[in-house]
Amino acid sequence: MSRKVAFLFFGWLLLVMVLAGCGRSTAVPSLQAPTDTPISLPSPTPTPVSPLVMLIVPADMNPDLSNLYQATLYDLAQQSGYRYQVRNTLTTSDLQEPGLSIVVALPPDPGLTELAAAAPNVQFLAVDIPGLTAGGNLSVLGSEIGRPDIPAFLAGYIAAMITEDYHIGMIIPAENEEAQRALAAYRNGKTFYCGLCNPWAGPFYEYPLWVEIPTDESPGAYGAYADFLIIQRHVETLYLHPDVATPELMTYIATTGAWQIGTVSPPQPQLPGWVVTIQPDVIQAIKNIWPNLVAGQGGVEVEPPLVMADINPELLTPGKQRLAEEVLRGLLDGTIGTGVEP
Repeated sequence: MSRKVAFLFFGWLLLVMVLAGCGRSTAVPSLQAPTDTPISLPSPTPTPVSPLVMLIVPADMNPDLSNLYQATLYDLAQQSGYRYQVRNTLTTSDLQEPGLSIVVALPPDPGLTELAAAAPNVQFLAVDIPGLTAGGNLSVLGSEIGRPDIPAFLAGYIAAMITEDYHIGMIIPAENEEAQRALAAYRNGKTFYCGLCNPWAGPFYEYPLWVEIPTDESPGAYGAYADFLIIQRHVETLYLHPDVATPELMTYIATTGAWQIGTVSPPQPQLPGWVVTIQPDVIQAIKNIWPNLVAGQGGVEVEPPLVMADINPELLTPGKQRLAEEVLRGLLDGTIGTGVEP
């Protein structure tokens, strides 16, 4: 092959290669448009509601007593981390209050039996509301004295301790077996203090003396029965059975100079001659049952302990009061008996 022919051949080959390269397209990578990646946000957690205790007190309640109940429930609620409300009435719609856990109600009855049935997860405590039966989530706290022989025994002990020559007596309703047992316990309380209790001067009646008021007697005439003991039998300290302890009788006896002991508070503070009231301690009973209510345990009848109140320190001096408190503790824990079948 000549040089010229070779040159033409290689030039033609180069041209073919160049043309083949130009016909080939360059691949361009495809790009996707950016997209938003969804982010999962935590759902809001509802704030827990603190449990709520609700106290139901009548608007016309004695202000001092109302304040005592309110202060007691407020303190208990604070100690347990509860919210606290006071209302004068209670209806079914009130039971929808968030976190409602405990209801403490004072008379009159707002219909607790029905309300308790409508809110089975709420604990109800009825305080001094008659006619209710404990059960389920309804507890009942009465203000009645379950053992009338106990305050009668203590009254006899105190009366003998503070009365010169043991001239003590008792006023009771007639035709009442419970009153007769209380009279026997009153007599035993006197004996517990001083044994035979022989007086050193007359009159030499066998104290304690008592008088019975007929069931059909007008309360306005009760004073005449007190006069019999005070004037004719020289009784100096009287124990009043609760069935006859009217405000009028208490007030009348105060005018005679005689001293009184009872289970019902006198109609006015510092009534002259009033020694002490031996009565149920409802406030302490509420404190005692509170842990059960918080734990969701109810449906029980609560018997309040006894306490001495309305104490006249000039008649029942601090030293004698301590002796009486020791006897009361013994009566409540069973180490001292009244000598009377309850």
